[in-house]
Amino acid sequence: MASTVQFDLVSPERRLASFAATEVQIPGADGDMTAMEGHAATITSLRPGVLRVVAADGEKSFIVTGGFAEISATGVSVLAEQAVPLNELTAATLDALVADACEAAAVNSDKDAADKAVADLYAMRAAAGI
Repeated sequence: MASTVQFDLVSPERRLASFAATEVQIPGADGDMTAMEGHAATITSLRPGVLRVVAADGEKSFIVTGGFAEISATGVSVLAEQAVPLNELTAATLDALVADACEAAAVNSDKDAADKAVADLYAMRAAAGI
């Protein structure tokens, strides 16, 4: 049996997951990464994307819009700005996320960062297949 890490995912609204995982694929702001048992201690910010978790009962996927991930040798804790299990994601929910990001981009003083967030959401839509 593969070694596991404790995986926890929370958003301001609710706790979405807490279980043992063999790997966690994280959409990091500076690039995607995979965390497994024995990973070096790391804290990274998240970009909008698909967070994939491999567990004994299969793969689970979540859409995250941002936040932070704390990785240690024995666990991965993700604090998401917003998170939705991929199997609960609807086109309307994704449209609302994109609209919010476009609205924020229109008034944000850091135009490059705002435009990147919108582009990340469009890429997330393609990755989610919606």
